[in-house]
Amino acid sequence: MLRTTWMVSEVMSEIQHDVRKLTLIPGDKGAFEWKVNGELVYSKHATGRYPELKEIKEAVYALVS
Repeated sequence: MLRTTWMVSEVMSEIQHDVRKLTLIPGDKGAFEWKVNGELVYSKHATGRYPELKEIKEAVYALVS
């Protein structure tokens, strides 16, 4: 959970004015997914690995900006 909150903090520090709502939902079995406006932008289940911060930022920023 610490890594997840760190990633959220890093992403939000740059796009906080474009975000109206943020929800963290703890999952089970190591789930880690990022959705933007309901669109899945990253899934640990699909990739089999935890993402790098750069991957998350690029995916999120592409939909927010």
